[in-house]
Amino acid sequence: MVSCCNLIYRKEKNKKLICLMQANSIFWTRALNIPLPHFYVFPESLGGQEKDSACKDHGSGVSATATVGETCVEVDGHKIKEANNVGEKRKDEDTSNAIVSKTIWVEGLVPGIDFCNHGLRSRATWEVDGDGSVTGIPVSMHLILAESNTLEAGKEILISYGNKGNEELLYLYGFVIDNNPDDYLMVHYPMEAFQNVPFADRKARLLEIQKAEFRCLLPRGLLCHGFFPANSLQTGDQKKISDDNLGFSPVNYSWSGQRKVPSYLKNLVFPQEFLTTLRTITMQEDELCRVASLLEELAGSREAQHLSDREVQAAVWEVCGDYGALQLLVDLLSAKIIELEEGSGNEDCDNELLEKFFAMVLQDLESESNPTKGEFLNKSKWSSIVYRKGQKQLARLFLKEAEHALEMCTTE
Repeated sequence: MVSCCNLIYRKEKNKKLICLMQANSIFWTRALNIPLPHFYVFPESLGGQEKDSACKDHGSGVSATATVGETCVEVDGHKIKEANNVGEKRKDEDTSNAIVSKTIWVEGLVPGIDFCNHGLRSRATWEVDGDGSVTGIPVSMHLILAESNTLEAGKEILISYGNKGNEELLYLYGFVIDNNPDDYLMVHYPMEAFQNVPFADRKARLLEIQKAEFRCLLPRGLLCHGFFPANSLQTGDQKKISDDNLGFSPVNYSWSGQRKVPSYLKNLVFPQEFLTTLRTITMQEDELCRVASLLEELAGSREAQHLSDREVQAAVWEVCGDYGALQLLVDLLSAKIIELEEGSGNEDCDNELLEKFFAMVLQDLESESNPTKGEFLNKSKWSSIVYRKGQKQLARLFLKEAEHALEMCTTE
């Protein structure tokens, strides 16, 4: 009897768990990230601020009378004028105003809008009507046509979920976009590997000062500015990208003048924050000593002033250059490709699976069969394969960029 009760209890518990999972899935596949005023999300915070301000003006044992530019405070029978209290009150008012005007992003379901599908070329956008001048309801949401012409009857209204890569689309919404222009690749240097790097403690201190990062996101759009661009850029755009990648002014890029700004810099698509990390990790003992000597020389010429992160970055670059960092980057991207292909093969294998999927869909359409559970699962597999194929594609393209940069660095 006890075992039967336990079995029933477990079944009911599993049912509740499945319902919670389904509810969670429905919410996160339809939720919108909505900008709302702070007072709308936390209405009690505004009242609390006013209450705290009132308490300050009526403390026990102290009477306050506000005048223009000063405050008279009576303490132990003596009146003392304090002008700084006005500043404190103004500070409280500024804080209160900042809270009122602050925007908080909240995930939520909006009936009607949450049923709109995602499209790269959306037909409509949504916005929050703060004062209710459009909808008649303050802090409400409404759709706006992206184009001035009216929408044709029977046409689906698409909105944009944002510039999201396939990983985010797959895990949040359950679909992907083939050849997604907003897709990205994540590359990182594992922290456990850094623990075994020679002189890890000294390098960790340098990394902290440089505000270096152990991982970086590489959006597909960066490839347009690389050595093998999909489209050409204007000269002005090329110059802007060069300065952004450089990270600090090229005028003072090298202190000694022995190392010049590399010619390939304008086409280098990898963030300097990540290359800074790789430069520091690959430093040898003699290079660490030379960097320390450069920094001591610079610090000695100043009085009570700390070295900036840009100055430390410049010192590390002048001593190390890009060769070690680019070589390590090539190794990381090669390892990324091996990881992606493990158990699933290369892109050709993914293409074969996708061809089989399309053949199966055509066969189902010809037989006029209704969609089945198996077909739904196949669609999920198709999304996973497209996502995996896109990651392999990006890894190979960025590896090609890194290898070419390494080759140019070697010749220079």
